[in-house]
Amino acid sequence: MTTGFEQTPEGVNAPEDWELRIAKLEALLKPIATRPVDITRPGLLGRLQAGVPPLDEAGARERAERLLAEILTAYALGTVQTRAAIRKLFEKYQSFAWAAALSVPRTTWEGLRQHLILFSIKDQGRDSRDALLELQEMCKAAKADGLEMAPVLREVAAMSSDEDKYGMGSTSRMLLRHALHNGAGTRS
Repeated sequence: MTTGFEQTPEGVNAPEDWELRIAKLEALLKPIATRPVDITRPGLLGRLQAGVPPLDEAGARERAERLLAEILTAYALGTVQTRAAIRKLFEKYQSFAWAAALSVPRTTWEGLRQHLILFSIKDQGRDSRDALLELQEMCKAAKADGLEMAPVLREVAAMSSDEDKYGMGSTSRMLLRHALHNGAGTRS
């Protein structure tokens, strides 16, 4: 049986165990991800912002971040087939994908790159509108920090899917459009 993964870089765990590890995290995160939210009760935004991040609530942040670090490295160095297989894992395990987050700040070029690679892996998730808002927020913050975004946006666009999943453009095109509009920055 082929997994769609080629040989992994030195120091990265074998990708065959990623699905098992993601499935275990999925089981911890699904009750949190599918918990009903009363959107009619006043103060929804404040409650959401004050809440404990899902990875912390599940007691899974350290395990998830170690796994994400491996996956991000393999995605960045991998083939088209490897990247597609990783995106399929995130599509299959929606609670994990929803909760997957990095604690590395976006205030450096490398931090921004890591967040953009995770954005590419999530491949617009379940809603391209939410993905677009997330990308806009990342670019706005990076611009405020004086980061030169165009090169990293183009780099990650080259790793990203060309599939227009929801009729709003592919993840690759979203990133390239932002590279065109947000090329001005001062430091890397």
